[in-house]
Amino acid sequence: MDSFIKTPQQQKIIEEIRSLQQSFEQREPELDAIGSFPHQNINDLKKIGYHTLTLPAEYGGQGFGLYEYILAQEAISQASGSTGLAIGWHTGIVLEFAENRHWQPEPAHWLMDAIKEGALINTAATESNAGSPTRGALPKTTALRDGDDFIVNGEKINTSMAPALDYIFVTAANEQDEMLTLVIPKSAAGVSIEQSWDMLAMRGTASQTLVLENVRIPASYVLKTAAAKAPAKGWLLHIPACYIGIGAAARNYALGFAASYIPASLGKPISETPSIQSLIGEMELELATARHLLYGTVERYEHAKDKAAMQGALDATKIAVTQAAIGVVDKAMKIVGSRALSESSPMHRYYLNVRAGLYNPPMEDMVKAQLAQKALAAFPQTDKE
Repeated sequence: MDSFIKTPQQQKIIEEIRSLQQSFEQREPELDAIGSFPHQNINDLKKIGYHTLTLPAEYGGQGFGLYEYILAQEAISQASGSTGLAIGWHTGIVLEFAENRHWQPEPAHWLMDAIKEGALINTAATESNAGSPTRGALPKTTALRDGDDFIVNGEKINTSMAPALDYIFVTAANEQDEMLTLVIPKSAAGVSIEQSWDMLAMRGTASQTLVLENVRIPASYVLKTAAAKAPAKGWLLHIPACYIGIGAAARNYALGFAASYIPASLGKPISETPSIQSLIGEMELELATARHLLYGTVERYEHAKDKAAMQGALDATKIAVTQAAIGVVDKAMKIVGSRALSESSPMHRYYLNVRAGLYNPPMEDMVKAQLAQKALAAFPQTDKE
């Protein structure tokens, strides 16, 4: 990824993250356990101020944009995919606010102050058996008015970084079936975390279930209404950045293995054989193509006057880069061979974790359907006889 670093400021960010990578890699086996979470990794990132990377400068943050954020997310994820994906939600949500200023002024002000002091945030929107919010599902979680307060009840699954969150942005329906996003302090009475995250992949994200039982919050904690939408979510490119980081880690491990493994029957490193060199070449091509697409889309987004017009490119980039990351890992697995499935090898972790990208938004079937509809709409229709 070094060839995509363009400024001294970006170089400094990546160097700070690289100073943490070895420690992150050493802690990775701990994240195979159900209920695990990279607390120390998150604390290390906070020590270098990563929680303020995209916080606007007027609020005391570093004020960096999408390009620096995506570079950093790839670097973190190369050492720990779970850490990268988890902290990426916080930093990305802050970036979305920095770009759009679409939150209500009062909560926005005190939230920015809290984040400057180290608070972590994420959104909890997905509900069990309620359908995906990206597909238009109305939350079953309710927020009912009681004087100057709201009483919130419901459950949210897949709440990433749950153990470390300070404030959770919860989508809920009011009495008029209007969707609101509310700021819920994790310390509020009636808030609890259910240990439900038992996935084989990305266990370290601790994407647990958030349970809300008669949680009372001030009406001023309404962060935004359904109408307050960002025109496009460029920050969601942190998802493919995470998975291409995992792909790069698998590539590095495979290259090291190929250069050092000398079978007795061969008498030289397997890296010198045509079949392994072909796999390495395919891996390099796939990784380079994916990075050019990812960082090219980021640059186009940053320069676009109409961000909404970029949504199709953002969606296609997520799908293509994630698929490329899976391809890179699969080729790395072939290079390493059966040892890749050993519990002592990080390759099995890369193999599982990279596949989680298939289930992060936007979903592949939705993107393909939208692309098909757009293509058909632009194609001349033949009159039926």
